[in-house]
Amino acid sequence: MQDALLDLFVAFLRAERNLAPKTVNAYAFDLRDYLGHLHERGVMVEAATRDDVLEHLAFLAEKGLSPRSRARHLAALRGFHRFLEDEKLAPKNPTEDLDTPKHAKKLPVFLSLDEVEQLLAAPGDTTVVGTRDTAMLEVLYATGLRVSELVHLALNDVNLVDGFLLAYGKGRKERVVPLGKKAIGAVAAYLAGPRQAILKGRESKTLFVTPRGKGFSRMGFWKLLRRYAVGAGIAKPLSPHKLRHSFATHLVERGADLRAVQAMLGHADLATTQIYTHVNQQRLRTVYDQHHPRSRGRKAARP
Repeated sequence: MQDALLDLFVAFLRAERNLAPKTVNAYAFDLRDYLGHLHERGVMVEAATRDDVLEHLAFLAEKGLSPRSRARHLAALRGFHRFLEDEKLAPKNPTEDLDTPKHAKKLPVFLSLDEVEQLLAAPGDTTVVGTRDTAMLEVLYATGLRVSELVHLALNDVNLVDGFLLAYGKGRKERVVPLGKKAIGAVAAYLAGPRQAILKGRESKTLFVTPRGKGFSRMGFWKLLRRYAVGAGIAKPLSPHKLRHSFATHLVERGADLRAVQAMLGHADLATTQIYTHVNQQRLRTVYDQHHPRSRGRKAARP
């Protein structure tokens, strides 16, 4: 019976909520753990109480799960119990008044403008592969796309005349993201011949292609990015998501409206985007400490 209820909820997530497969799988994994723990205590999920949920969260803490991981578990439990109550499969939702485990937010790591310039120049434009890779990096930095969104871009998703692209984010939600002049020029150069040279007569709907005529995998692009970062002399570990962080941080630093940045990133909640204001505040503090004559650790210069 318990497994049947979980199957119903998973089907609901896929059909009604249209969540990404990875998210659905994560929810299912966490909920199987929860149901197993309830079973060991002789509790049916329909009859679970607030104390049962709290006991499970305490059990996860004892196992060493971080507050972030426990918050994810609680999100799965909330959704499941809300579903059971809405469908009249349980009399109440025991998670209603529970607080999410608090965790300290880590400020995102990002590149400086100089590092971005070095990275974007690394592939060069003298070869077909270099032209393609330059276009990929320019688009990634110009739009803040997730790597999965970048590698799945189709030819028809990009409008070079009006300067925008269509990105499909979590849950296949569509959003329009502007393209800057540099990115437009790089993509145009790639489409002017290098893409056809890479395909060698093959057909593909994917924008950025490999010699096999297919798009990149996420890992394949990550390896490509890391190779160029090493070649550009960038010491810090680099991932596609750090270019996304760089895109957002550089926009906020220059006064971009936070809601506009939220829309471009495809964040469902403005609170997720607000982390970049903390980054900006931290950088202002650093600049102040380094340059103000009466800041910490500095002595005022004597005339």
